[in-house]
Amino acid sequence: MSKKWDRRDFLKRGMATASTAVLANSYSNDTQANQVESSDLRLRDKFFGCIAGSHIASAMGAAVEGWSWDRIEKKYGTLDRLLSYEHYGNGWKREPGTTEDGIERQKLMIAAILEKQGRVTAEDVRKAWVDHMNPNAPRLVSEPFEGELLAMAKTHMPAADIGKYTDYSGLVSLSRSCHPIGLINAGDIEGAIHDIRDVGQLYHTANSRGIQWAEVTVVGIASAAKPDATVDSVLASILDNGGNVDKRFTRDAGVRQELERGLKLTENCQEFREMREKFDDVYSGHGITYAHSFANEIVTKAVCIFRMTRGNTWEAMKAAVNMGRDTDCLAAVASGISGALTGAESIPEKMINQVDYATSINPYTNSRRTIKETSDLLFDAYVARLRRMKAFIDGMNVL
Repeated sequence: MSKKWDRRDFLKRGMATASTAVLANSYSNDTQANQVESSDLRLRDKFFGCIAGSHIASAMGAAVEGWSWDRIEKKYGTLDRLLSYEHYGNGWKREPGTTEDGIERQKLMIAAILEKQGRVTAEDVRKAWVDHMNPNAPRLVSEPFEGELLAMAKTHMPAADIGKYTDYSGLVSLSRSCHPIGLINAGDIEGAIHDIRDVGQLYHTANSRGIQWAEVTVVGIASAAKPDATVDSVLASILDNGGNVDKRFTRDAGVRQELERGLKLTENCQEFREMREKFDDVYSGHGITYAHSFANEIVTKAVCIFRMTRGNTWEAMKAAVNMGRDTDCLAAVASGISGALTGAESIPEKMINQVDYATSINPYTNSRRTIKETSDLLFDAYVARLRRMKAFIDGMNVL
């Protein structure tokens, strides 16, 4: 089990990591991705891996979103490439590599973080919605309910009240897009949980299962970003409720129980074909709106994939995309946590370039920044946060 993360230790190690990252500018290609240890990576690389993993996975999984795994198998064997696709029946044939609604949600969280140069609240993200959400995005690249949330965000309603009016409170909407909250709190699990509980109220009712499952995602990412992180330490952080901070998931003991059930069910799985059959008897809902997109299913599967692939970003991405059901959301969570641990070395460079190209011609996106530009700016905001913390502590002259 992971040890409790001490604040002073966090500051010391975080600043050391950040300083190293600022001075170093090249990626190391000395180690194969499936052999990379977390300590071999700069923190900047982890940020890039998390963002690249989630963006590319979303684009690859979107082409088969909602498909059963046997339909994917019959058509593609193993899907391991970017495809063109349509969503919402609007006739827009998307360029291969085009991301979807979850990444647009993520981009708005990033916009808020960049403006704040640090941690954000629901009010900060609400402002980013109003200032940066592409008004043509809902029903084209974003879910229809995004437009309704934006309309409420433009009123005087408190940001923390907006999620009370979301029709689909248990969905994966937040869990699959909250990567930036984990990254701006890299190494700071308590901070990540605090922030996702606040920001999550834009999408869900306070203390709802939608927010609780998003806590799992941000804990996974914040702990994976630690310099000495391993697959096992990340899993321990998740199951330890963020390290002994008021028993994070015990408000609904079912969260931990469901994770443990999934991990036990798939403990002997060696590849995704075995895993998807194991899960068939557990998650097979149909007949209601978003039946395959509830957070408990997606996050549980993602954590199991992360363990099975030992955090290899590309292997996690392929496994998730070929699992069927909500493939883009599942791949975004599994690949985001994996990328925060092992970086993006395992992802073919052509995939990164194609997603960047598709983003550059997307008329509906909230940001046309490349993956590298996005992750670098997010990392710089994290460093700015650490510098403010250090200046405050130095100014108080008590340590």
